[in-house]
Amino acid sequence: MADATDPPAHRPAPDGHAGSAPRTPDGPCADATRSGVTLRANGVHHDLDLDHRVTLLDALREHLDLTGAKKGCDHGQCGACTVLVDGRRANSCLLLAVTLDGRAITTVEGFAGPEGTLHPLQRAFMEHDALQCGYCTPGRLCSALGCPGPEFVARAASMGGPRFGLSLIPGGRRSGRSGPRGCPWPGCRGP
Repeated sequence: MADATDPPAHRPAPDGHAGSAPRTPDGPCADATRSGVTLRANGVHHDLDLDHRVTLLDALREHLDLTGAKKGCDHGQCGACTVLVDGRRANSCLLLAVTLDGRAITTVEGFAGPEGTLHPLQRAFMEHDALQCGYCTPGRLCSALGCPGPEFVARAASMGGPRFGLSLIPGGRRSGRSGPRGCPWPGCRGP
């Protein structure tokens, strides 16, 4: 008797023959799982032919050789894969590349200025030892650069502030509200 972990047994065709190899699609459905996509990664246009299931992260790393964004949790929770899509931060492991046709993608490789000069944010990370092990640093840099601007913070603060995770205003100034032990969250009970 077969164990539950054994691979499924081969079943012969009803006429007793071994059967044929799996049929590959042809005709109008032959390329139904692939599409042409143009990604503007770090200002450079790339025309790609991608399977519909390819994530932006995999397209960047495997097809464009942009390896700054990392595969961490593959669930959009760790932030190691964060890139900018049209200037807004996004988890590239959750986005299908074919949905981003013509969009501007910025990875950490695109931060460098003329002649390879570091972006001010990259310099600040280095000066303040914000690198930890370095694996997720590119994602953290993209996330920081894609932070909402002051107009978003002001609008969100008028709707409840820290309740929406806006305890700090860009530039490092406190929102004016604080809880016990200096925590910016008014309802915080402290550690």
